[in-house]
Amino acid sequence: MRREIVLLSLASFASAASMRVTDAMLPRMGSEFGMGLSQASFAITAFAVAYGLTQLGFGPLGDRFGKLRVIALATLGASVATLACVLGPGYAGLVTARFFAGGLCGAIIPMSMAWIGDVVPYEDRQPVIARFLLGQILGLAAGAAVGGVAAEQELWRWPFAALAAWMLVVGLLLYSASRTDPVPRRAGQGNVKEFIKVLEASWARVVLATVCIEGFLVVGAFAFVPTHLHESRGVPLAQSGLAMIGFAVGGVCFAVFARGIIKRLGEVRLAVFGTILLAAGLALVGWAPALFVAPMGCLLSGLGFYMLHNTLQANATEMAPERRGAGMALFASMLFLGQSAGVAAAGTIAEAAGAAVPIFAASVLILPLGLAFARISHRRRSRQMAAPLA
Repeated sequence: MRREIVLLSLASFASAASMRVTDAMLPRMGSEFGMGLSQASFAITAFAVAYGLTQLGFGPLGDRFGKLRVIALATLGASVATLACVLGPGYAGLVTARFFAGGLCGAIIPMSMAWIGDVVPYEDRQPVIARFLLGQILGLAAGAAVGGVAAEQELWRWPFAALAAWMLVVGLLLYSASRTDPVPRRAGQGNVKEFIKVLEASWARVVLATVCIEGFLVVGAFAFVPTHLHESRGVPLAQSGLAMIGFAVGGVCFAVFARGIIKRLGEVRLAVFGTILLAAGLALVGWAPALFVAPMGCLLSGLGFYMLHNTLQANATEMAPERRGAGMALFASMLFLGQSAGVAAAGTIAEAAGAAVPIFAASVLILPLGLAFARISHRRRSRQMAAPLA
């Protein structure tokens, strides 16, 4: 399955880059269209809201018609919508195109992880997911960095055209691979029933609530890191976007050494240490008395985030093995609905009190969330180990 996983990782690169490419563009869009940061951030919110909502359809579709095929067709559709971000007239046209692009990109990463869950045994799954996520990690950094560079150029929308071309090529290759997909299709019982079945498990509700709040706190705050560095520290937009590369480096470090780290720490301690590193990294980014401190904080945040988030992802693939597509769809939906609300809240706070405030708030509030999840996970595993003995 190596070819398919590489192609899925390349598709996730484009999806993640699309997600973050507008972060460093916010000040440019504000000046271009004559609006404040809060209104300009609708370009981010529209993508995230659509990304979250469309999971309710893509999950059961993937189970029924084949996850690889659904991913391929969605990637091709996202190529068209992303190209429209270049051609759309005015800010309303850009936001509309971003909404459709987000909705179609919504099929790529969660359905890819669901497909990996179908073909990889659980004991090997977490490291494989970590390797697959290299595409997403690099995409997040590339999107923020390229968006910052483009924001200071006259033709600042060119990254959308580049992403559209990338998606077109990868989508065609994935469609070809989907013809030999080894995963059997399963006729669903209807969208609502599929999701209700997933939510019947109490552990599924814990995982979904945790990832929703994680998205609200962390992803919402990180959307304003380039703006914080630009406005509070006087860093040019091109360089402020490049600071996010540190986040990717931290994620890559985890992905490369995931198997050894997971084996040494185990899932529970992985979540604990990840939460602590994430909180410390966010605090460093918000403080950043010198420019070199921000990339260091981003690196720690990236390492910590993927330690915590990878644990959530692995557990999400087992929430409902018989309807994995619907389960991962709910997972992604909760993450990005939380993100969209977090970006909107962070934008309002940033405009009123400065972009450092939501970043510091996330560094404080992520601690009880991650530690509570680790504690509940530990209790659940202890009960599972004690059950056979009883």
